[in-house]
Amino acid sequence: MALSMGQKAGWGLADMGIVVFVVVKQLLVLAYLTSYLGVPIGIAGWVTTSILIFDIMTDPLVGYFSDKTHSRWGRRVPWMAIGALILAVAMVGLFSVPANLTGIPALPWVIGFFVLSTIGFTMVAIPYGATAGEMTQDPHERSQMTAWRMGFASVGILVGGALIPGLAAGMGHSKATLAVAPLVVGAIWLSILFTRNAPRIEEPSTQSFSAMIGLVLSNRAFSILTVLYGVMTLAIATITAGLPFAAIYLIMDSGDTMLSGAAKTLTVLSLMFAAFVVGSILSQAVWVLLSRRLGKLGALILGLALYIVLLFGLYVSLPSTNVSFIALLFVFAGMTNGAYQQIPWAIYPDLMDVTRRETGEAIEGAFSALWLFGQKVANAIAPLILTQILAVYGWLETTQGEVAQSETALEALRISVTLLPAGILALAILSLVFVYKPAASRVLR
Repeated sequence: MALSMGQKAGWGLADMGIVVFVVVKQLLVLAYLTSYLGVPIGIAGWVTTSILIFDIMTDPLVGYFSDKTHSRWGRRVPWMAIGALILAVAMVGLFSVPANLTGIPALPWVIGFFVLSTIGFTMVAIPYGATAGEMTQDPHERSQMTAWRMGFASVGILVGGALIPGLAAGMGHSKATLAVAPLVVGAIWLSILFTRNAPRIEEPSTQSFSAMIGLVLSNRAFSILTVLYGVMTLAIATITAGLPFAAIYLIMDSGDTMLSGAAKTLTVLSLMFAAFVVGSILSQAVWVLLSRRLGKLGALILGLALYIVLLFGLYVSLPSTNVSFIALLFVFAGMTNGAYQQIPWAIYPDLMDVTRRETGEAIEGAFSALWLFGQKVANAIAPLILTQILAVYGWLETTQGEVAQSETALEALRISVTLLPAGILALAILSLVFVYKPAASRVLR
C-alpha cells in the first residue's frame, strides 16, 4: 500500500527535532567549552570525543532492544517518545552551567548533561532510522520520504546552527536552548502521531544480539556503505566543528556589503548557517530528480565532487571581509551538501531489504544502529582532529568569546575547514567507485 503524502512528510518531520541536537553537539559544544568556559582547546577536544564515543557504545543496545520491544504502540514509538523528553531536558542542562564554574571545574557539569543528552538522542535516532525500512519497500517512495526528511532536517540545521547562536548572543546559551526545546519534542511527537497508521512490523525479532549483528555484518554492500558514509561524515563534521571559529576569525564583516546588516543582527555564524540551509532546501527536489536520472550512486558522486570544488573556492576566498560573497558560497555549499544529506539515507534501506529477503528477519533496529555507528564515529573523531591540529599551532582559549590568534593558528584553521575535508571527500568518491559499486551491483537490481 502506497504511503500518503501526510505519512511521508510526517515521517520526515521527526528529523527536524533530531538534527537540532546533532548540530548543537557538533557546532556549539566545543566552541562553548573553549570560547565561553575557558577550557583549553586540547582538553575540550578530548572531552567532546570521549562523550561521543560513549554515545556510540549505546547504539547497538538500543537497536537490539527496540527490535525486541513489544507494546501496544509498536516496537519503536515508546523509545522515541521518552527519548525526546530526555534529549530536550538534558540539552538545556548542558548549557546551563552555573556562573561560578569556568575552566576545568565546569567539566563535570557539562559531561553529565552531555552524556544524558546523547542517551536521549540515541533512544530517538536508532528507532527512527529503523522505521524507514519498515514503512515501505519501494525505492522511489523512500527517495521521496528522504527528501521530506532532509527538508525538515534543513530547518533543524537552521534552528541549531543559526537560531540558537543568534539567540545565545542576546540571552545566553541556556535560555536559547530552553526556547527551542519544545520544538525538539514537538517535532518528534507529531511525527509519531502522523505516522501512527503507516505500515510497520510489529512482531519482535527472536534473534539474539550476536545473531543480529552477524546478519547485519554479512550484508557486505551495506557494511561498505556504512564505512563510507562515516568517511563522508568525517569531512562534514570537521567543517562543522571549525565553523564557529571560522565565523569569528576568518569571516570579518566590512560593514558595506549587501548582507552586512543581517550579519550584525544574526551574527556571522547564524548568517552563514542560514545561507547553508537555504541552499540545502533548494536542492532537495533536484537530488531526487538526479537520483532518478543518474541513479542514486551517480547523483551522490556528483554531489561530493561539487562539494570538493566548493571547498577549494572557500580556501581561496578566506579570510574575507565580504560576508555577502561568503554567504553566497555557503548557499552553494548547502546545495552540494544536500546530496550527502539525502542520498545515502535513501540507499541504505534498499540494502537492508536484501537481508530481509534472504533471511526473513526484520531487524531494522540493528541495521539502523550500525548505520548511525559509522556516522557517530566520524562525529566523535572530527572535533579531536580539529582541536589537536589547532593546539599544535598554538590556538588560545578564552572566556570572552574572542582573543587574538597567531597567523599560523589561523592558517591551520583555514586548511582544516577547507582542504582537509576536501581530501577526505575525494577518498570517499574513489571508494564509492572502486569498492562499494562492485559490491552493490551484485545485490541491487
